[in-house]
Amino acid sequence: MRLSTLRHACRNLPTPSVHQPRTGVRVFGLAKSSLRLGPSSNSQLLLRAASSVSGTTSAEKAPKLGKQTDGPGYENTIRENVQRTKEEMVALQRGHPALKPTLAIIQADEDDRLLELNKKMAGKIGLNVTQICLPRECTEDEIIEEVLKLNEDPRVHGVYLHLPPASLTSRVLNTLRPEKDVDGVSDLNVGRLVRGDMNQGFIPPLANAVMELLARHDTPMEGRIVLVVGGEGPLGVALQCLMQRRGMVVLHSRRSSEVLQKQANAVVLLAAGHMDVPPTWLKPGTAVIHCGSALMTEDHGMEMSGVGPLTAALRMQNVVQSSSRWAQGQQYRPWTLRSLKLQPLSPVPSDIEISRAQTPKPVDQLAQEIGLLQEETEAYGRTKAKVRLSLLDRLREQPDGKYVLVAGITPTPLGEGKSTVVIGLVQALSAHLKLNSFACLRQPSQGPTFGVKGGAAGGGYAQVIPMEEFNLHLTGDIHAITAANNLVAAAIDARMLHEATQKDKALYSRLVPSVNGVRRFSPIQISRLRRLGISEIDPSALTPQEVSSFVRLDLDPAKVTWQRVVDTNDRFLRKITVGQASTEKGHVRETQFDIAVASEIMAILALADGLGDMKTRLGRMVVGSSRSGQPVTAEDLGVSGALAVLMKDAIKPTLMQTLEGSPVFVHAGPFANIAHGNSSVLADKLALKLVGEDGFVVTEAGFGADIGMEKFFNIKCRASGLRPNVVVLVATVRALKMHGGGPNVSAGSPLPREYIDENLSLVVKGCSSNLRKQIQIAHLFGVPVVVALNVFKTDTQAEIDLVCQMAKESGASDAVPCHHWARGGRGSVELAQAVKQAGSQPSHFQFLYSQETPIVEKIRMIAQKVYGADDIELSPEAQAKIDYYNQQGYGKLPICMAKTHLSLSHLPEKKGAPTGFTLPIRDIRASIGAGFIYPLVGTMSTMPGLPTRPCFYDIDLDPVTEEITGLF
Repeated sequence: MRLSTLRHACRNLPTPSVHQPRTGVRVFGLAKSSLRLGPSSNSQLLLRAASSVSGTTSAEKAPKLGKQTDGPGYENTIRENVQRTKEEMVALQRGHPALKPTLAIIQADEDDRLLELNKKMAGKIGLNVTQICLPRECTEDEIIEEVLKLNEDPRVHGVYLHLPPASLTSRVLNTLRPEKDVDGVSDLNVGRLVRGDMNQGFIPPLANAVMELLARHDTPMEGRIVLVVGGEGPLGVALQCLMQRRGMVVLHSRRSSEVLQKQANAVVLLAAGHMDVPPTWLKPGTAVIHCGSALMTEDHGMEMSGVGPLTAALRMQNVVQSSSRWAQGQQYRPWTLRSLKLQPLSPVPSDIEISRAQTPKPVDQLAQEIGLLQEETEAYGRTKAKVRLSLLDRLREQPDGKYVLVAGITPTPLGEGKSTVVIGLVQALSAHLKLNSFACLRQPSQGPTFGVKGGAAGGGYAQVIPMEEFNLHLTGDIHAITAANNLVAAAIDARMLHEATQKDKALYSRLVPSVNGVRRFSPIQISRLRRLGISEIDPSALTPQEVSSFVRLDLDPAKVTWQRVVDTNDRFLRKITVGQASTEKGHVRETQFDIAVASEIMAILALADGLGDMKTRLGRMVVGSSRSGQPVTAEDLGVSGALAVLMKDAIKPTLMQTLEGSPVFVHAGPFANIAHGNSSVLADKLALKLVGEDGFVVTEAGFGADIGMEKFFNIKCRASGLRPNVVVLVATVRALKMHGGGPNVSAGSPLPREYIDENLSLVVKGCSSNLRKQIQIAHLFGVPVVVALNVFKTDTQAEIDLVCQMAKESGASDAVPCHHWARGGRGSVELAQAVKQAGSQPSHFQFLYSQETPIVEKIRMIAQKVYGADDIELSPEAQAKIDYYNQQGYGKLPICMAKTHLSLSHLPEKKGAPTGFTLPIRDIRASIGAGFIYPLVGTMSTMPGLPTRPCFYDIDLDPVTEEITGLF
């Protein structure tokens, strides 16, 4: 009787007891001391053609079924498999010299013979074998715990579950990652085998061994009738599929010996234990293969026998195949990006309505589409995920894509839509030109979100979704920065208090305490000793003078430069007094709060190129000066390691998507006045690898080109080593009218008529002044410029044409109108084509100044060449700071100018392209950890205030649906 599946095995086949007279042929495994295996395990295989004398009852004339000894053919089978696998291994390691394929065996007893057999076979091929030995009575959870560890271990490429059948539960088998399931027992791998899709699955080694030995029998494979006895579970299913694929007829019979006598050409015994097979059951020439519970361990060099060595050889072959797939999987993966459809409405709904109307792709699907591996993402909910920096190492040989910077002309207080242009451009490149492209944006601060500006997810049909998540908390990076920054502030005040109230000996005892009778320096304290020139590491061996040098930072309260931060616009924290409680013993001092994005830690996050670099930068942050004038760092405070711990997750960029399903990295958000105002180096580097050589990464610089773009080039590009291919300069008709002499505008107030009605005269003046100057600034760095005119509904066609014409006359490679706000990516296709064309041209990027240029000259070059000033004027305080920084060795750091973003000059009311002015430098400060010096031009506030009617009046939550309203 032929059945459809091995799950109905021949349970009722007569199985004489061991006390039955020996009238048949008994087929055994090895001795009772052999390691017992489950039905999917490696076991002894016994193969011999049955006697040509049928019907005999003589044991002497019966087939002598026992250890396989039929000459060199079987040995050659093993040798050929070993040799083939060795050649595959050599080829694999030629391309990946550091790769060492490893098989892990989980077994539930202390018998190591299986391990030794696999070790010997692995040694012949050059693989590693590791063993996890569990108690015989181990629980399912204990097995799963070990499997999960091996799943996450990148050094392990194959896992073999050598466990009793009762332990091989569905839960255990399917916990094992299919790509490491080299015995092919998980449901997914069995399903792949059934479907015939073996690109990712594995043939079970024992089933493969049976097929190889059947192939050695004289009877042709096609049409052979094979009886399978036993075979419950994955092994039986796999074997049946393999046999049927080779044209065999597979029987599962519960009937008498007559069936076997008349039909079977081969018998495969998959049942555990031993089984008597009387010769009368077998017709002449029948092959008998016993895959019972015994393990053949004999090994005489290459003269191996039994199914054990052959199965082990085939298992190693699967391990090498798994390793090869792993290595192939580490290579760059072509994108399979699925764009989301947009159906723009007119009039355009609110941003949050548009965002909510689109269903984003699950972030794991997006990650897969852009070539990320499963282990390279950490999901934060359904629509966003952190991306691990290991990606940079995996794709280190992958050429970068094209690097596009979106900057702007000097903006109005309303903003000109740079973020919207970034998103519209990326949607056009990805969804409409079918080019790999990535947007890299800064994380918005809670300050403007609840203050006057609102969110920063883009707008209209060019935005990041879900916009609520983008604008609110995201993955908590800003909160991590706030916590780290304020830990430093707390450490400063605590250290000053303790130094002021304790003598050297008491302070030393508390800083280096005895724990369980042992007193030692922490690693961070040893680093401080080395900086002090003290080589001793035994706390009891320091001299009194060395102890005093070690414990006394001697911070001058009047020279503490580190401030506390909070991510809220709160004008009343611009000047505060701390230490007023009686417990602080009169140690009162004035200080202030900055907004969180103004923290130096935020600037460090944006410029670091890895966790190690970030930790180093955090350690060298200068928090103030000692009374003797020496800089005091975060590492001197002993806090740099703790800061790295707080920031370890924040260093990973967050993956999101646009309305049309294009990928976006959201990472960092440094203040664009006292810092460089650009998203992170790491986000850009990851994206440049992912898009591939022909792809595009579009990133944004804060404020106008004179601030954000100049800092992008001189600071960010210097730190990252990246070189831009194109600058997209965003302009609006209303901003050009303002620079052409139009009246001032302010957020929340109606626009004057000049900005609503056509006024070509104002447009001409604005283009010939500010637009031309900003194009010239980009050309200072040797980068081609494409002007993107962000079109508003009040713009007339004549105004649009005039701007594009004058932009080209001023040196832009191209100038195009953009309608992404109303139409999505389709409205920026012309911009995408212009960027593609400009990116194909050679870039001649150059820095504005050399690092060796003195501080004063760097400032002067920026003032004259970028801003258009005649010269600079240093205050006495600024000059003294420059002398101090030169003395401390900071003179080679780049310059990060802190000035108003509303004018090319230092005066916000001066529009267009002012000339004939002297730029006053009232003070100079240093962010040593971030790696730049920032001169202060005019009065700069690092803590914005709330307007009379902040945005939070409109923000609300429906407690039933949990929907947020009022964000824009």
